[in-house]
Amino acid sequence: MKNNALFKILKALGFILLFLVVWQLLYFIMVEKAAIWKPYVFPSPLGVLNSYEKLIKNGTLFAGIGQTMRRICIGYGISILIGVFSGMLLARFKALSELMKPLVLGIQTLPSICWVPFAILWYGLAESATIFIVVIGSTFSICIAVETGIKNINPLYIRAAKTMGAKGTALYTKVILPASIPSLVGALKQGWSFAWRALMTGEMMMSSKGIGLMLSQAREIGGINEVTAVMLVIILISVLIDKLLFGTIEKRASKWT
Repeated sequence: MKNNALFKILKALGFILLFLVVWQLLYFIMVEKAAIWKPYVFPSPLGVLNSYEKLIKNGTLFAGIGQTMRRICIGYGISILIGVFSGMLLARFKALSELMKPLVLGIQTLPSICWVPFAILWYGLAESATIFIVVIGSTFSICIAVETGIKNINPLYIRAAKTMGAKGTALYTKVILPASIPSLVGALKQGWSFAWRALMTGEMMMSSKGIGLMLSQAREIGGINEVTAVMLVIILISVLIDKLLFGTIEKRASKWT
């Protein structure tokens, strides 16, 4: 088992190393030798590495990551509370679902950037504006996913529980919620992806610190290498959250069901 895990790690590292070598070779041929591409439009691994060194030395990188993670924790946490509760309400009351679901679906399809004017008008350029964009960008996707997950529960479970006398709160806590755990995990995972994108949008538009602002500043003054470096940080954080957090939750959820 340990050998298999070690082999997977070495395989992944080998792929990354090969990718970097090919990338640097491509830069050397197309930019430095043939001069087909300009150095300001195509990054190089060494240039990206130098950008990381610069961002770490001036303290920008870790300070930005810290601010971003704090905002995502606050905004995403609020989104979970509102989204899960709203989704359960829509699943529980058919009339409410018929009335509100079209509106929820419509709002959910709006790109997060559409909410930036509202955020600025309501909250100014304060941090609460960025958190608002995260909440509004994630809540409705969680709501829809929760409502759909609960409605897709095998009706035999509910009928059997009712036959045995379960009803009201007991029916939800002992039957419906446990049966919908995989769907709830999927809803949280989907909500995270929307929250993460919304946060990057908010930070690029109005934050004083954060990864999104770093990306915006890199585009303006840092050059293509720094833009690539920040983008790789965004991707890395997203992958780590997906694997370490949601991967663990999914494994435990599979044992509960």
